[in-house]
Amino acid sequence: MNNFAENLKQLRIANKLSQSEFAKKIGTTQQRVSEWECGKIEPTLSNIVKILKTLGIIFEDLIE
Repeated sequence: MNNFAENLKQLRIANKLSQSEFAKKIGTTQQRVSEWECGKIEPTLSNIVKILKTLGIIFEDLIE
């Protein structure tokens, strides 16, 4: 698993959000969040912006 996928999962959990709750907040599906967290696919730039805003983080928090 890549850093992005693992960091996204940990940050989502730290914010006490289920995959489905998180998906609803950013306007996607639970399946898509699962694919991101498993490293199967990466989110679009617009979804990355939504992830950052929802979690209150900066881009570096996701990739480091």
